[in-house]
Amino acid sequence: MKFTLSWLMAHLDTKATLDEIVDKLTLIGLEVEAVSDPAVTYANFEVAEIIATEPHPDADKLQICTVKSGQGEQKLVCGAPNARAGLIGILAQQGAVIPANGMVLGKAKIRGVESNGMMCSGAELGLSDDHDGIIDLENAPAIGTSAAQALGLDDAMIEIGITPNRPDCLGVRGIARDLAATGLGKLKADETKPIKADKECDTKIEVRGDGCPIFAACRIEGVKNTDSPAWLKARLTAIGLKPISALVDITNYISYDRGRPLHVYDADKLSGTVRARAAQKGESFVALDDETYDLRDSDCVIADDQSVLGLGGIMGGLDSGSTFDTENVLVESAWFDPVAIALSGRHHNIDSDARYRFERGVDPASVESGLALAVSMIVDICGGTVCTPVIAGQIADTEKTISFEPSRVQQLTGLEIDENTMQSILDKLGFAVKTGKTWQVSVPSWRPDIDDATHGADIVEEIVRIYGLDEVPSTPLPQHKGVAKPTLTLDQRRAGLMRRALAARGLVEAVTWSFISKTQSEAFHGADGLELANPISSELSHMRPSLLPGLMTAAQRNRDRGAASINLFELGHEFQAATPGAQRFAAAGLRSGSGAGPAATKNWRGAPTGLDAYAARADAEAALAACGVAPDGLQVLPISQDSDIDWYHPGRSGMLARNPREPMAVFGELHPALLQAFNIDGAMVAFEVWPDTVPAPKDTAELARSALALSNLQSLTRDFAFEVSQATRAADIVRAAKGADKKLITHVRVFDVFEGGNLPDGMKSVALEVTLQPQDKTLTDAEIDAVADKVTAAVEKTSGGRLRG
Repeated sequence: MKFTLSWLMAHLDTKATLDEIVDKLTLIGLEVEAVSDPAVTYANFEVAEIIATEPHPDADKLQICTVKSGQGEQKLVCGAPNARAGLIGILAQQGAVIPANGMVLGKAKIRGVESNGMMCSGAELGLSDDHDGIIDLENAPAIGTSAAQALGLDDAMIEIGITPNRPDCLGVRGIARDLAATGLGKLKADETKPIKADKECDTKIEVRGDGCPIFAACRIEGVKNTDSPAWLKARLTAIGLKPISALVDITNYISYDRGRPLHVYDADKLSGTVRARAAQKGESFVALDDETYDLRDSDCVIADDQSVLGLGGIMGGLDSGSTFDTENVLVESAWFDPVAIALSGRHHNIDSDARYRFERGVDPASVESGLALAVSMIVDICGGTVCTPVIAGQIADTEKTISFEPSRVQQLTGLEIDENTMQSILDKLGFAVKTGKTWQVSVPSWRPDIDDATHGADIVEEIVRIYGLDEVPSTPLPQHKGVAKPTLTLDQRRAGLMRRALAARGLVEAVTWSFISKTQSEAFHGADGLELANPISSELSHMRPSLLPGLMTAAQRNRDRGAASINLFELGHEFQAATPGAQRFAAAGLRSGSGAGPAATKNWRGAPTGLDAYAARADAEAALAACGVAPDGLQVLPISQDSDIDWYHPGRSGMLARNPREPMAVFGELHPALLQAFNIDGAMVAFEVWPDTVPAPKDTAELARSALALSNLQSLTRDFAFEVSQATRAADIVRAAKGADKKLITHVRVFDVFEGGNLPDGMKSVALEVTLQPQDKTLTDAEIDAVADKVTAAVEKTSGGRLRG
């Protein structure tokens, strides 16, 4: 909403400065978005006269002008073809900022001649497209007068943001009313007088349907449509509207002055009765924007006996509009249903000032007063004979009375405001107050946003914003004794730790859509009912059953753009069913390309290493470790067929679990068939982790690492090679070896697997390196041998194999 300072002063009697008004508007909830003050823009520009000219010695098209300004005489170089002695124009002094390009003017030498200042064209001042010559002022004011005053641009323009609940401030008078309520000035009386008719009206009007409850009109005969007066043009131009003609400009002016949209028809182009009705199937009309619109039966239109004249409350028709040849007019003032206007405007994609106001709620009581103001202005500017106004329908009942207890102000805001002050504020805002133990507050017709459903909170808001939101006391929240409880939940802390752990391993966090295509959902066994009713795209039609589809798509998109190595992870929700609570928080990641780290690219030390399932396993273990799970306590198991997880390579994947029936994570190479279905070239390894499978720590425990315990004694290693069946899992052998002596054995790893050679068919050799860490004393050979015997016995018992000699 834009308006000028002088326009505001036409409704508000105040001595407040521009800065005070701007500050107060923001404080009462009408946030100022921009202020344009021409007095500042043209601060170093003034009226000056060229008193003499002479040719430039080194340029045929330049002249040296002697200019007289308020600061005396000065010489400057000018190339304008109309520069001559006696011309009075606008001079930019040194330090002036040229509005057209932002250039700061300084002293300069042009072809060897010093130039002080510049005579300006309309284009340079940002006033027109004319850059062929400098401004030649007619009826020029005194030399030295400020440019803003001389050009009639000394009126500041203010732009405020209007929230949807304040349609009353889509008119300058509504803004003035709010400012007057703060004590910044006094709201001037509305001097609009009822229409005084000179003759009876022979134009008939009707209303049909609910789209337009009331339709008022007034015929004026013998008008002379002309250009608007200078003051009206100036106000419209200042807020960015282009003056067209007096009849059109008056309706535009009242729309911004009172928030009351109107329309003027050429009465000679109308046929029969003018009515507001629902559109009929097959009807169309050409609007003022020169576009043809096909109408629906839910659209409210204004029509005569022959055709549609316009889309009610949105835009008039081209054929029935006024022109400079118009002699008889019909002025329309109606009230349209906000919901109907919003639906029609959106369907036809028409944005207009009228629609903007009607869909937010125009004051229904302004139908007659707005019509009277328009008729008065038209007669004053264009003349004419006024016919008796005609009205069809009746104003909708908008009267609302709210029961309000003054104590609610203190309860909701902490402010202790005198009841007389509260009543004064409400009176100035247009509310009618009947005091008592419980006040009865009548809501003015221009405030459709005030409702009794908030139990008085709307009234409290009105009182407090006018009294001053800056007066609301700043009260700290109560502090609990002792150490404050953590603000993050366990799940939130785990998510943060997993992010750090995965990022430390070189993965980059991605945020992908929670929606995937039907094909992708089926590939991951998406449950029935996860299809969206109104998807934004056919490729985003289903809720994701896994995080991997989005990561795979993102990885391939990056690969298509030349990325050689892609390492991504994401934390988010998976959706298992279309029922409440059937979603699960997960962490997932994938690696694609040449691998990760220094070995991922070409290197003089050797060929790039490829990725395998062990990289994904390490990522999954890092995520679980961040949740407080010790990787050494996890079992590495094949992915169970009962889990329905079949998108990993069956021979190059596994799951991590404490309990085989409840996997904490899965990892491995993605199945080639899945990659083909996603049109992905090359292998990918991935992992999925479910933090909800990790038990919460005990109340006395913290989600942190245990204290570091180091021994000052040197560790030692012993190697073992066991001949076992090929079906025996290495993880079972490692677990048996570690359990042989939990106090001394700190680490067991497989360093070799061999098949064939002298081994019997169906057998393999698995070599282990067992690390012993003494705690109290250095181990003797006998103690070491005893531990070795325990390891051998434990592995042979578990695997059924034997120690190789």
